[in-house]
Amino acid sequence: GPSAEGTVERAAPAAQSSASNGDGPAGPEPAAATPPAAPARAAAEGPLPAPQAGLPAPRAELSAPRAERSAPPTDLPAPRSEGLTPPAEPPGPAAERPAPRATQPVPPAPARPPAAKATESASESTPTASRPAPTAALAPSPATLLPPASPLARRQAALAGVDLATVQGSGPGGLIRRVDVRGNGTAPAAPAAPDAQPPAPVTRAAPPLVPGETGTPLRGPQAALVEAMERSRDIPTATSIRTIPAALLDARRRQLNEALARVRPDLKVSFTHLIGFAVARAAAEMPGMLVHFARDGEGRPVRVDGGVHLGLAVDTRRRDGSRFLVVPVLRDAGHRDFAGFRAEYERLIAGARTGSLAPDELQGASFTLTNPGGIGTMASVPRLMPGQGCIIAAGAIGYPPEYRGESAVLLAALGVGKVVTLTSTYDHRVIQGAESGEFLGRVEALLDGADRFYEVVFESLGLAPPAAAEVPGSPPAVALPAGAVSDHDRALLVAAQGATALVQAHRTHGHLGAHLDPLGTPPPGDPALRPETYHLTPELMAQIPADVLDVHVPGRTLAEVLPNLRRTYCGTVAFEIEHISSHEQRDWLRQQIESGAYRQPLSSVEELRLLWRLTKVDAMERYFRRTFIGQRTFSGEGVDMLVPMLEKLLGLVAEDGITQVVVGMAHRGRLAVIAHVINRPYEQLLQSFEKGELRVDDPTGDVKYHLGATGTYITEAEKRIDVRLVSNPSHLEAVNGVVEGWTRALQSHRDGPVLALDPEAALPLLIHGDAAFSGEGAVQEVLNLQSLAGYTTGGTVHVIVDNQLGFTTDPGDLRSTRYASDLAKGFDIPIVHVNADDPEGCVTAARFAHDYRRTHHRDVLIHLVGYRRFGHNETDEPSYTQP
Repeated sequence: GPSAEGTVERAAPAAQSSASNGDGPAGPEPAAATPPAAPARAAAEGPLPAPQAGLPAPRAELSAPRAERSAPPTDLPAPRSEGLTPPAEPPGPAAERPAPRATQPVPPAPARPPAAKATESASESTPTASRPAPTAALAPSPATLLPPASPLARRQAALAGVDLATVQGSGPGGLIRRVDVRGNGTAPAAPAAPDAQPPAPVTRAAPPLVPGETGTPLRGPQAALVEAMERSRDIPTATSIRTIPAALLDARRRQLNEALARVRPDLKVSFTHLIGFAVARAAAEMPGMLVHFARDGEGRPVRVDGGVHLGLAVDTRRRDGSRFLVVPVLRDAGHRDFAGFRAEYERLIAGARTGSLAPDELQGASFTLTNPGGIGTMASVPRLMPGQGCIIAAGAIGYPPEYRGESAVLLAALGVGKVVTLTSTYDHRVIQGAESGEFLGRVEALLDGADRFYEVVFESLGLAPPAAAEVPGSPPAVALPAGAVSDHDRALLVAAQGATALVQAHRTHGHLGAHLDPLGTPPPGDPALRPETYHLTPELMAQIPADVLDVHVPGRTLAEVLPNLRRTYCGTVAFEIEHISSHEQRDWLRQQIESGAYRQPLSSVEELRLLWRLTKVDAMERYFRRTFIGQRTFSGEGVDMLVPMLEKLLGLVAEDGITQVVVGMAHRGRLAVIAHVINRPYEQLLQSFEKGELRVDDPTGDVKYHLGATGTYITEAEKRIDVRLVSNPSHLEAVNGVVEGWTRALQSHRDGPVLALDPEAALPLLIHGDAAFSGEGAVQEVLNLQSLAGYTTGGTVHVIVDNQLGFTTDPGDLRSTRYASDLAKGFDIPIVHVNADDPEGCVTAARFAHDYRRTHHRDVLIHLVGYRRFGHNETDEPSYTQP
């Protein structure tokens, strides 16, 4: 509807729901609204003819300008159809313009003309801005159309006795405003005082171009933005400002993202997500902030209720570098849970930046949220668009400017915390300051945790809510006797002790909080991993410097260190190293693991290469299963990353100069290893399938998934490495001793007077099943050989392929330990657990195993946790063999 200044409904619909942070919003391109010039009339000096009897009063927004004022200046381009850009005014003051033609004086009309006089002169017609637009077929002829004017301008003209046809409009598209009528009043008035000021000059939309200047036409959304900004000037607004503490908001957001990093690494929660959700909930509870001002068909002011439809001011950048705002609308924002709110928010933001939103997704906002704090702005008073009740702006989150640069210890001692400033700019015609202040107070209460705000957010994302921690205030400064310890210092000492225990708990028991199961089984967790166990609050953690904790993850304080510790030890990769008896090895492992030396992001080329390897494995096994129905392959599906992980390991050891690798493994996944690691041609595997399970010419009667193979693997660096897969009978771990003995023979040099052992000549690689590793005695017998002078091979790389089933036995029924790898702890072997559905994590595990073996020449173990997709083999009924 029209604003306080009055306007006609010609602007683009998107402009009614747009919001801005100084620059203003952008909406869809409005339709052209400039009518053709009216033909010249013979009686140019006479008054406008009255409309025919019985016809409705002509609509102002459909009226054509008179011929003498419709044509733009000849030295400027004609208005374009993309926007409602008004023609430029002639230069010079109003006194230098051509005088308007003489008209017959019109007697003053009553303040509110009755509806019966709707067919009389234009000065007595009532506003029609909110009536439905007539169709083109019913539009009156150009000769009967009236000049476009706002309702207040028509009322002023009726009171002042001014013929609107003689008034030059200064609004968009030639719209006549109230100020234009004031400068042309001819009605009799009381004698002016001697010191009376002259009439106000006519307002211009924009100054004309100076000779020599060039301009860029504003089209589409930018033209609609101009229209919306000009209309926003007619709204009488006021602003409420509230600065609120953000310590809890910052802490809860950090906890959310840490929890999501372990479960859904692709999801992140921003400050705007949480603030927007709180604003939407507060608006749903206080619908008075969603109303907007309008006028009815007779020009009377009305208050219009709105739904909880939140506009999101999005700054977008075009290819040419220009920037403009787009304001998509998140509908029913107050009735969504946080997960739904966040998902719709992200969809709209992405659509706004790619220009893929539908027109109806840019209309209908009842209030708007803008976030200038994302670029460091502390507070903002944005423009309020017609059709909305308020616009909320969120400033930057941080310490007050006067305390920036101070140490965390000093800030905590002074009781200074992070804050954020929220502003509410509202339409003062329908919303009052007390209501706006109460609204911001409700937003503050929610962000401070009222009504289980954060618990609801965590539960909506499927996460366990964190334990509530009380945030203490700053202790009062009191004089203490010499040598005495203040309560604050005592609390800080206790907190430092708790911080040390928290760090050690992550190193020792972090794997209990790791998300290792691709099937989504939540980790058991441990109270020792939570800061609340040690009564550590965000404020106390911010006072504990990182250098007293002897950690290697980034961060200046415990508050910054803790999220990085969780990512290191409680993600999809987890380490067990604290059982190792050697202090030097433990210290080396902590430094390497926490510094991120192994968790390096993959380049796009490496990601494509990894995808190609996984695709090869999957395509081969799918082909075998579809083509050779009923034959057993013991598929590795569910632990597909075994093959790319082995290929990465071969590439790393080849860089060290190792030229031979001896591999021992059982039947599951063996065919994929033969094809892609041993590098045997597919034809050989296909021949073995076509010959059937048993070969008549083979006296051993062995099957293809027990056969040995040799081949040459060519690394990415074009280095060649010989790989031998030793034949293995059905006794799963019987091959372990054979692999160790074969490797020892390859490492022994007998050409000198003394037997020499070179651990860099060959590498033993053993691949185990989860049930066999803990169930067969041959495993511990071979593990015991790693450090014996007569049997050592300089370190064996062990990989447990854990599909969480031992033939038909669940893990809880086949071992007494939590992990299949726990047996290795007794032999001082470091263990890395990894989720098989995390390709980057599997590459990290391969880097870790290679580096430890190369540095310390001892055994290392990779625990690859996957699942079994089918039965024990392809001929088994899955419901019997527990897939």
